[in-house]
Amino acid sequence: MRYESILFELKQGIARLTLNRPDKLNSFTAAMHLELRDALERIRADKSVRVLVLTGAGRGFCAGQDLSDRAVAPGVDAVDLGDSIDKYYGPLVLALRALPFPVICAVNGVAAGAGANLPLACDIVIAAKSASFVEAFCKLGLIPDTGGTYFLPRLLGTARAMGLAMLGHKLSAEQAAQWGLIWKCVDDAELESEVDLLARHFAAAPTKGMARTKRAIYASAANTLEQQIELERDFMRELGNSSDYREGVTAFIEKRAPQFQGA
Repeated sequence: MRYESILFELKQGIARLTLNRPDKLNSFTAAMHLELRDALERIRADKSVRVLVLTGAGRGFCAGQDLSDRAVAPGVDAVDLGDSIDKYYGPLVLALRALPFPVICAVNGVAAGAGANLPLACDIVIAAKSASFVEAFCKLGLIPDTGGTYFLPRLLGTARAMGLAMLGHKLSAEQAAQWGLIWKCVDDAELESEVDLLARHFAAAPTKGMARTKRAIYASAANTLEQQIELERDFMRELGNSSDYREGVTAFIEKRAPQFQGA
């Protein structure tokens, strides 16, 4: 597929996806969704990939749905927004969560609507100080989608989630980091170098261990303590037989840097 709404790059185990409609603040269209789906399928199928970086081009990360991409006005037949969730936003969130390696989201500017919740489907979120998060759905008579009603209360608690969802106030990147919505907020000039450093770290990390860590932490929300301990047992048994574990122990004993292969 030829990409017109996104940029895709793969180099030295690091995949990079950039939402690339800067004149529209990288807002979503059906075409962009199809391109993202194709790119994520390619990334998941490529065994050389050990980390994904997701970001936006220009001055914004993503302004959510491009409302001009789906006609809706008084007197016009209603748009089935549930169909949009089924076809596009739901599969996008689930695809990001299912990737068997770390996913870093670099929020380089405003993140609104679906664009505010998409980063929360990623594993590590780093935002520039000038960035902000806006749950703009309430201004259109909608609910926070793209996993928003799932992520927000789990990350922030009910009170803060409800305030953001029902008031639509802008949340600065610094406040988002203080509240625990994202991992880190950095100066705008440092965002690219900070993300590159983290991407290189994960590209050299024990990838299978990272994948099982993701699954275990995300599974804990629905598991009892007993179920979670059983999951830990199963994953530790599996990882204990990996070549990366043997390399890690050997490197520790030999007092050298490990050379993980992601296996």
